[in-house]
Amino acid sequence: MNYETPKRVHNDVKLRYWNKLKFYTTMKAFIPLFNLIHQKVKFISNKLNFNRFQNKTGRKLALTIEQFISLSLYKQTNGIPTKISIYKTFKPNCSYKTLVVNMNRFVTLALVILKMIMDVNRKNSHPIKQTDSTDIPVCLNKNAKNHKVMKFFAKWGYSSKGWYFGLKLHKTDDLLRKLLAFKFTPANTADKNVFLELNKDLSGLFVADAAYTSEELAREFYQENKRILFAKPRKNMQKLISGFDYCLYNTRFTIEWSFKNLKMFYNLITSLPRSVEGYLANYIYSLLAYSLA
Repeated sequence: MNYETPKRVHNDVKLRYWNKLKFYTTMKAFIPLFNLIHQKVKFISNKLNFNRFQNKTGRKLALTIEQFISLSLYKQTNGIPTKISIYKTFKPNCSYKTLVVNMNRFVTLALVILKMIMDVNRKNSHPIKQTDSTDIPVCLNKNAKNHKVMKFFAKWGYSSKGWYFGLKLHKTDDLLRKLLAFKFTPANTADKNVFLELNKDLSGLFVADAAYTSEELAREFYQENKRILFAKPRKNMQKLISGFDYCLYNTRFTIEWSFKNLKMFYNLITSLPRSVEGYLANYIYSLLAYSLA
């Protein structure tokens, strides 16, 4: 028995090596988009020194932190709805549970990357900015009563599509569609109640829809030679606008297009996660994948 132990250990090491080599071969041969995403994540990881979060003691992870984040971004970029599809495609040298746990675990580092990108965007932002919100259902309306995962966070809200049970994504972009700020709230949160906190450190000409129409909000937000809010008048309001205001209101299609891209191509809306961490990870990775594109 004692003579066989070193041989068995040697075989285990060799097996892990070949499994890891097979994983890299699969990526390089069949998934060029993953390689592009991984290069970006690895570059940022080196700048932020993510290696310090790697386990120093105990069993090492089958994949690196950058690979877990890259797999999550690849999932969102391709609109892949489930993590099991990622597991079957890449066949990493770990269990499916380990893959899911670590993809959710390292979302905090993904959030750090997203914050860094937003800081860069703010320094080079266009003076015209748009703020708006969009609906994020967490399940079908018929399943809302029995939904348990997000029941403490999701609420009933109303959008242009009708009633839904879920959250709201509040977001500020500049005219070049660069993400500057975002916040998630329950669906029943009024848009104008989030506006000041969302844009407290930003400046410029802010364009918003009728949900933000409030003289008190406009007066409180206004800072001379720094920022001003242009909220579109409601349909029942008799108010004359200038040609400049009309052109500003017509720029709002950029943020609407951003929301549509997030939902159609970056898998923002989902009802499949089985934990709160899974839902939040899906939203953060979706925003990060969009920002890195």
